[in-house]
Amino acid sequence: MNSLENKNIDSEGINASQKKETGLANIKYLIVGIFFGIVFVKAEIISWFRIQEMFNLQSFFMYGVIGSAVAVGVVSVFLIKKFNIKTLQGEKIEIQPKTFSKGQIYGGLLFGFGWAITGACPGPLFAQIGTGATVIVVTLVSAIAGTWFYGLIKDKLPH
Repeated sequence: MNSLENKNIDSEGINASQKKETGLANIKYLIVGIFFGIVFVKAEIISWFRIQEMFNLQSFFMYGVIGSAVAVGVVSVFLIKKFNIKTLQGEKIEIQPKTFSKGQIYGGLLFGFGWAITGACPGPLFAQIGTGATVIVVTLVSAIAGTWFYGLIKDKLPH
């Protein structure tokens, strides 16, 4: 690979599209995001009460939602690999092998504790804010700060 190709992989990831879209073409992502936000609100999966029920082992609801998402993901990856499915732009999808690191355990625990304490997972933060739960802005700012801090110290963390 030449240095330009290495730069694209390093800065945008192996599956980054090489075809750039205009701002107007990105409206579809906004529409899908709004749709998902509505589904999250209607299904109550952004409810801190539902999340607390899950962490207190009082309800199967959220485990069912998460389990369904995992099942859809497993089937999707299987189908992508089996039928060599391409992106909407016709580009090949490459699924890279994953390596285990004990840092994933620490990160997962930290993520889970934060999720249990705040009642908010990063995915639905914007939907929660959109419903008027503006106190979630604190969680959003904390998630952004945590991401920034991780980027700052990631090279010093255990592998």
